[in-house]
Amino acid sequence: MSLTKSLMLACLLILPVSAFADQAPSPYGKAKTNMHEYAKIDTVFDVNYEDPNQLNTLYFFVRNTSRALGGKVVVVTHGPELRAFARENYDRYQGVMDRMAELAKEGVEFRMCNNAMKAAGFEAEDMHGFVTIVPAGFPEVAALQAQGYQYVNPLPLPVRDVRYLERPELKKQ
Repeated sequence: MSLTKSLMLACLLILPVSAFADQAPSPYGKAKTNMHEYAKIDTVFDVNYEDPNQLNTLYFFVRNTSRALGGKVVVVTHGPELRAFARENYDRYQGVMDRMAELAKEGVEFRMCNNAMKAAGFEAEDMHGFVTIVPAGFPEVAALQAQGYQYVNPLPLPVRDVRYLERPELKKQ
């Protein structure tokens, strides 16, 4: 056999192996895609975050959900994050509050638990003007569900770049 034929044969044998060399083993095949439209659905976000800066993640959850579902959106806040809504803390949480105010301008309602607010040492007049104080957070969520709102518990865990936590060499520069 000539050298040229031997090289061609070697290339044909190596090509299929090298074409799959950088693919991870996958005994289950590839995911299907079903990018369907959603019906109009009203949602209630049950928010109780330890760190007020986690409201930045909530911003994106609310934006993405409201765009996909197109219904009314209510955010019920009843945790430590409520201190970010206090007017006295605006300088500290300006970025996050500007985002929440932007959502409010787009029609998102912000309702705050009176019990949590009082326990934190605040009064209604201490909060930004786009917030409505309601008697209690959990009953507010339940009442909205009774009106047909669908419950969303937006855990403040962003997924951006989680792929690269275990494989930093894959991260695009």
